[in-house]
Amino acid sequence: MNVREVPQDITYYEGKKRACYALNDEGKYVIVPSSGWEVEAVVNGLAVEEMAIALEETRQAVLTGVKSPLCYHMERRQMTPEILGKTARIAVFRVKRHFRPDVFAGLGPSVLDRYAKALAVSREELKTVPQT
Repeated sequence: MNVREVPQDITYYEGKKRACYALNDEGKYVIVPSSGWEVEAVVNGLAVEEMAIALEETRQAVLTGVKSPLCYHMERRQMTPEILGKTARIAVFRVKRHFRPDVFAGLGPSVLDRYAKALAVSREELKTVPQT
């Protein structure tokens, strides 16, 4: 799309604009501010809804003892096991193993602290999930 076609349909960004790349009259890509457009708002809304559904399924799995609270907090922060592992400096296979409630329950304070720091929660919050 060229500079004159960058949508300015809605104020999805609460009065702020985001950068979009578009072609100028010389055929070069330039950054053009955009306030968003309706299609983008619909797609983003659907994505947020899907993430909320998945997070609720994970929360229920934690409450029923199928998964550890670590899974919930990782998903809530939109992380993958690989990202969490790198952030907490814990091998990915260990992160995945810690998704098991029995294994997670036996983790020591130092490992829990590394996860808590990586997920920006307290150690106590890491051990629980919201009831509702």
